[in-house]
Amino acid sequence: MDWNWATVWWIAAGVLVAAELATGSFYLLMLAVGAGAGALAAHLNVGVTAQVIASAVIGGAAVIALHRRRAKAPKAEPAASNPDVNLDIGQSVQVDTWSAEGLTQVQYRGAAWRARFIGNAPAQSGRHVIRAVEGSCLLLDR
Repeated sequence: MDWNWATVWWIAAGVLVAAELATGSFYLLMLAVGAGAGALAAHLNVGVTAQVIASAVIGGAAVIALHRRRAKAPKAEPAASNPDVNLDIGQSVQVDTWSAEGLTQVQYRGAAWRARFIGNAPAQSGRHVIRAVEGSCLLLDR
């Protein structure tokens, strides 16, 4: 078997892809793209120095682009208050009375739940919306 530089670059790309699959880090995938660029440069019969430069430039640019894209992406809400994670967020409950500390018991989904008022105004009886869930305590707001 002929081990030329293209073979070495493709093996390096494969190892990086396997490492990405094992760790879940997309940065390794971007480095694998750079190794693929080195392999393509080797197929074009350019020198080893140009292959390394192609790999470094393409892989480095891909890592920087991914990092910038992730930095600009909106941060996800904590799971306790994220309606995409917890389907109770945004549902409404009826509150009959509040304690002086802003605590109560409400019936929700057929069970009694502890609830705490997190709004700015004084806690009043009536309809409230679940804004977050901390353990078995519903955090309510108007």
